[in-house]
Amino acid sequence: MSPHPLYLGTCTWNYDSWAGLVYDRQASTAAEYLRQYAQRYNAVEIDSWFYHMPNGREVTAYKDAVGPEFRFTCKVPQEICLTHLRGKPGEALAPNPHFLSLDLLSTFLDTVSPLFGQIAAVMFEFEYLNKQKCPSLNAFIEKLGSFFAKAPRGMPYALEPRNANYLKPQYFQFVQQQGLIHVLSEKQYLPHIYDVYDQFTAYFGDTVVIRLLGGDRKAIEAKTGNSWDRLVEPKDDLAAVARMIAQMRETRVVITMANNHYEGSAPLTLKRLLELLSV
Repeated sequence: MSPHPLYLGTCTWNYDSWAGLVYDRQASTAAEYLRQYAQRYNAVEIDSWFYHMPNGREVTAYKDAVGPEFRFTCKVPQEICLTHLRGKPGEALAPNPHFLSLDLLSTFLDTVSPLFGQIAAVMFEFEYLNKQKCPSLNAFIEKLGSFFAKAPRGMPYALEPRNANYLKPQYFQFVQQQGLIHVLSEKQYLPHIYDVYDQFTAYFGDTVVIRLLGGDRKAIEAKTGNSWDRLVEPKDDLAAVARMIAQMRETRVVITMANNHYEGSAPLTLKRLLELLSV
C-alpha cells in the first residue's frame, strides 16, 4: 500500500529574504510570490487572515496563483478566537463580544468560498487561556460544542489550543466526536508533538495538521535580524518529527507547515525534513 498524500509548506510565504532560496526575484505582492512558491511546494498556510478578514480580491488572486492540486490551511480571524479583547498590561479584562461568533465565521467562509476544495484546514488558534479567560477544560469544550453544533457543516475545522493542560483524553474525545482536526503545534510551553501523537494516536482522524513553530520568537528574530535565509537554531529532534510523519502517512493525509521561527528559515527546515523522509 502506498503512503497517503503528504503536503509540505510554510507558515506564510511573503518574505523578500527568500529571494534566491525560494524565489527567482523579489516580488511586489503576496500573490506574485505565491505563484513562484507554488512551483516548489504543494501547500501553504495563510496566517495573515488571523489579523484581518480577507477580501474577495486577495482570495481570487491566491486561487489564480496556484494549481488545482495545491492546498491551503488558513486561520479564521482572531476576533472569533479571542475570549477577551487585547488590552494593555494592567488593564482589566474585557470580554470579546465576537468570541465564537457564527456571523463572523459565516462572513469568513463566504469570502473564502472560491478556495473551497483546496482548503485542507480552517484553523481556530486560541491563545493560552488562564483561569480568568476560561475557568477549565470543561468550559472550553462546552463553549466549542455549542459553537460547532451551529457552524456550517462540511468544513475541515481544526483546533489549535495553546494550553498544555488541555491536551487530555477528554479534549481528544471531543475532537474525535465532533469530526474536528487537532493541530499538532511544536511550540514553546507545549509538549513535543511526537509525544502528543504517540499518546493520543487513536483519536486522530484521516487528516493531520502539523505546525512547526519554535521557541522564543524575539530571541530568534534577534539572531536572524529578520532575514530568514539561514538556520540559526537547528532542532536535534527533527528526525523524531520525520519518523512521526512517516508513520502517520501509512493511514492519514499529513499537512506540515514550517515557520521561520522554528529554526531560522522555513524553506531550509523543509529541505532538512525532506532529506530525513527521503521523499
